[in-house]
Amino acid sequence: MAKWGEGDPRWIVEERPDATNVNNWHWTEKNAGPWSKERLKELLNNFKIAQNGVDCKVTEVEKLDGEASANNRKGKLIFFYEWDIKLKWEGNLAGSKDIVKGEVSIPNLSEENDVSEVDISITIKGSGEEAQRVKAFMHNVGRDKIRKQLSEYVRSLKEEFSKGLILPKKGETTVKPDNVSMITSGFNKKVNMDPIVAPKNNQIGCKLDTKSIELSEKFQCRAQEFYDAMTRIEMVTAFTQGHVKMEAEKGGKFALFGGNITGEFRELVPPKKIVQYWRYKQWPEQHFSEVTFTIDEKEDHTLVTVKQDLVPASEVEQTRDNWQRLNFNSKAVLLKIAPENDKFCIMQDFILCKFCNETVMNNLLCRFVNALPWI
Repeated sequence: MAKWGEGDPRWIVEERPDATNVNNWHWTEKNAGPWSKERLKELLNNFKIAQNGVDCKVTEVEKLDGEASANNRKGKLIFFYEWDIKLKWEGNLAGSKDIVKGEVSIPNLSEENDVSEVDISITIKGSGEEAQRVKAFMHNVGRDKIRKQLSEYVRSLKEEFSKGLILPKKGETTVKPDNVSMITSGFNKKVNMDPIVAPKNNQIGCKLDTKSIELSEKFQCRAQEFYDAMTRIEMVTAFTQGHVKMEAEKGGKFALFGGNITGEFRELVPPKKIVQYWRYKQWPEQHFSEVTFTIDEKEDHTLVTVKQDLVPASEVEQTRDNWQRLNFNSKAVLLKIAPENDKFCIMQDFILCKFCNETVMNNLLCRFVNALPWI
C-alpha cells in the first residue's frame, strides 16, 4: 500500500498526448488483411524475371487466401500472417515466339517459416525442350526472385503498416526504436552459424543416450570427385537442390537443406578424409555429432565409409535412412558412371548449362530436366 500523500506508481496514469492506451499496455490489434492483399498484388502482379536470354513475367495473382494482423502488447509489436498464394506466369526464350505458360504455388507464407523454408513450386502447361528450359529457369532463378518479393512484403508489414500501433508519450513526436520489439519467426531469421563447441562423449550440452552409425557405399568415381562433391559449393548445391552455405576449410561453417543441417568442418585431408561437427535442427540445442568420411579409391571404384558418433538414440534410424536416401543416393546420381567403355565418370570443367543457365559440370547437363549427355 502506498504511503499517505504518495500514489502507487502502478496506478499513476501516464500523461499522453492522445490520452489512450496508457504505457502502450493494452493489447491493440490491427487487421492487416486488406492492406496485405494490396501489397502482395503490387509486388507480384506483372513482376518481371529476365536473365541470360529468358524472359518471364507473372501475369495474374490467381489466388490470395489468408490473413494478417499486427499487434501491440506492452510496447512490443507482434505479427501474424498466413497466406496461400497461386500465380500465373508466362515466358519465352530470347528470339523465340513460343510462349510457355504455367503456375507458381506458394502454400505456406507465414511467420512460422523462414524465407528459405517457404515452398514455391513451378509447373508448366505443355512440354518440349523450350518449355523445360523456361521451367528450369523459373525453378532456378525465378523462385529466388519471388522470395525477395515476399521478403519485401514482410518488411513492409513490420515497418510501414505497423506505424501508429505504438503511441508516443507526452512531449514525443515519434516512438524511439528501442520501444519497438519485432517478434516474428519468419523472414528475418538467419541460419544459426554461431561458434560450435566441440562435442565430448561425457558432456554434449545435455545428457543424452547416444549411439554411433557406420555406413559404406561404393561410388563409380575417383576419390577426388567424391571429395569435391562434399566440399565444392556448386556440387553440394547440385545434389541438395537448394540454397547452401559452406566454407570448406578447417573451422568453416556449413548449412544445408534450408538450415535443417548445420555444422563445422574440423579436418580436411584431400581427397581421403573429411571430419565434421554435424547436427539436425530438431536435435537438442548445441548438441553436435561428429561425422568422419573416409574416402578410399580402389581400382574400379571409390569406397566411402561414413562413421557418425554421438547421434541421439531416438534419431538413429531416421539419420541412417537420410544418409542413404538424401546423401548417398543423390551423390550417386551426381557422380553417375559414364558409358561402359570408360572406367570412371570424370568430372571435367564447369560450363553454363543450356537448360537452366546455371554453372554445372560439363558432363552433368541439368539437374532440373534430368538430361545427361549419355542418356
